[in-house]
Amino acid sequence: MMPQRLTYPATKKNDHADNYFGTTIADPYRWLENDHAADTAAWVKAQNAITDAYLDQIPFRGRILSRLVELSDYPRESAARRAGRWLFFSRNSGLQNQAVLYVQDGAEGKAEVLIDPNQLSEDGTIAIQATAFSKNQRYFAYSVAASGSDWQEILVLDFQRRELLADRIEHVKFSGISWAGDDGFYYSGYEQPRDEKTKFSAVSTHQRVYYHRIGTAQTEDLLIYEDRDHPLRYVDASLTEDERFLVLHIAEGTDGTEIRVRDLQDPHSSGFRTVVAGFDTNAAIIGNVGDKLILQTNAAAPRFRVVLMDPRKPDTADWSTLIPEATETLTDVATGGGKLFVSYLKDASTLVQQHRLDGTLEHQISLPGPGTAAGFGCRAHEDYFFYTFTSFTYPATVFRYDIATGLSALYKSPELRFDPEAFETKQVFYPSKDGTLVPMFITGKKGIELDGNNPTMLYAYGGFNINLTPAFSSSNIVWLEQGGIYCVANLRGGGEYGEDWHQAGMLDRKQNVFDDFIAAAEYLIAEKYTRPEKLAIRGGSNGGLLVGACMTQRPELFAAAIPQVGVLDMLRYHKFTVGWGWVVEYGSSDTEAQFRYLLSYSPLHNLRSGTCYPATLITTADHDDRVVPAHSFKFAAALQEAQGCAAPALIRIDIRAGHGAGKPTAKLIDEMADIWSFVWANTGGIVVQPLQEPPGNTKSLH
Repeated sequence: MMPQRLTYPATKKNDHADNYFGTTIADPYRWLENDHAADTAAWVKAQNAITDAYLDQIPFRGRILSRLVELSDYPRESAARRAGRWLFFSRNSGLQNQAVLYVQDGAEGKAEVLIDPNQLSEDGTIAIQATAFSKNQRYFAYSVAASGSDWQEILVLDFQRRELLADRIEHVKFSGISWAGDDGFYYSGYEQPRDEKTKFSAVSTHQRVYYHRIGTAQTEDLLIYEDRDHPLRYVDASLTEDERFLVLHIAEGTDGTEIRVRDLQDPHSSGFRTVVAGFDTNAAIIGNVGDKLILQTNAAAPRFRVVLMDPRKPDTADWSTLIPEATETLTDVATGGGKLFVSYLKDASTLVQQHRLDGTLEHQISLPGPGTAAGFGCRAHEDYFFYTFTSFTYPATVFRYDIATGLSALYKSPELRFDPEAFETKQVFYPSKDGTLVPMFITGKKGIELDGNNPTMLYAYGGFNINLTPAFSSSNIVWLEQGGIYCVANLRGGGEYGEDWHQAGMLDRKQNVFDDFIAAAEYLIAEKYTRPEKLAIRGGSNGGLLVGACMTQRPELFAAAIPQVGVLDMLRYHKFTVGWGWVVEYGSSDTEAQFRYLLSYSPLHNLRSGTCYPATLITTADHDDRVVPAHSFKFAAALQEAQGCAAPALIRIDIRAGHGAGKPTAKLIDEMADIWSFVWANTGGIVVQPLQEPPGNTKSLH
């Protein structure tokens, strides 16, 4: 750890306070919530200056950056999707800021560029999000987002002529693109924000479903669905493959789904019929068999099942079970070639089965080993598709799957400049505070000595029913090559073991998640993988909350903490953008009982003056309109004031970036160079590999 105590920029305080059910809570940094104010901009500039100065003095940062560049510079492709006779996929040649979209005419055709998002901005900060071909490949629609924002625009390309049309759909967020033939498409949108200055922080309400007909202005789009009585709901529209049913998946937040459908072939249908009512379960329409719907649901099945339902008789008593609940958690179902492809999680690794449409199991699909596989499914008339497989030291590799034979064949394999055989991953199960066994993946060099001296990074998420499964990251190889250990814990709050596992880590049970993470750290120390002086923790978004809560509850347990784009003010998170959608997961300070437990762990409100907190590098971005940067701003200001020792308390604020999606390669590499340099400097780790020094400026790639 660097011994000098830092002098931080002065952060003004005001006397603002709020009364919550008789409890007065001071909020002296409330002014930092104003993300477009001049004094906030000045504060950001001053904080970035001291952070940059600190990182620039780390002597091995240049070598870390050099190795990150080298490891990131390899060609990689997504699994191709089929659209008629065309194959459609993305490819990054290595260090391109954004992957380029390609099409090729059949398996033997020559790949040609369809859209290169790197040409849309000088710094690579415009990214492509949703994509969709029209039914007969007459048109190709895609959405773009700038600077990492959730706000998107939908554009339309005349695919046959390769010409961009005048059609442009604005004010879109959290939307798919579902084509009706070649005539037009359904999407979810919002009204134009009232104030462009506050669009990245103001609450987003009243999402609606529209239909856009090609060749018309957005002002002429047909309003398909709205719910004026419930402004804080999401609604997504999609058509079944045969375009018979228009399906609405409606949510009051990030947990619970209501489903409404309209049979477009029924001349007597005048509106939508509710087939899954309320928000007590999670469900999704997978497709249809004639006039029946295939539904994935956790109703009476915490680990999910697949049922067949008649939308005219939607009561659960009338459902027919196709695939019953299993011991493993069912995570995804897709149709293709007249089959059902069912993905499960077995101790956080993927297991995939092929079933007939009546639910009969045909076989389990063979995968390379424990890891994560995705991309199963295709059109009803197709006989093959592509999928990807990855693990911690296994880069994302594309396989072609033949439905008739059930065999996979290697299709595209990336080549990286590292030796995967030098590392190994094992899974352990450790007891949490209440005795619950929690799984954790541990990756490191083969034969690493368990003497308590290994710099170790512990990563987790623990929320929103999200699963952390094995995945490759070239940036983690830098850490592993230098003898670091990388650990991923599958905490409660995720969905690895079904809805019960999720619910055990939400609302007033959120402390279980923090206990699971702390127990993971204690296990690694007890088993001599590391010790507190060598242990770092990292997490993003809800994982940033996790890191913030654990470093305030057990500051002595960690040497370094990296809370990224974290939810750190639990009393006010629901007052910005789409934070209201997380109330079903966290609870709200507007309710007294929930206020009490939120206050008990809210990172911002549990900092104690004079406490020695771990060396902390908070990361956020100026265009993050998912978890607004005010969370990180206020936490950084409070941490700098409270810090009782020389351990640094810094914040890194990226410019023209957002929550993470679509971040350019150059920004990603810069960020990871800063994070790994900071962690090494504060865990006593050293760079020992003889890496080549990069030429010129080592601070930035752009």
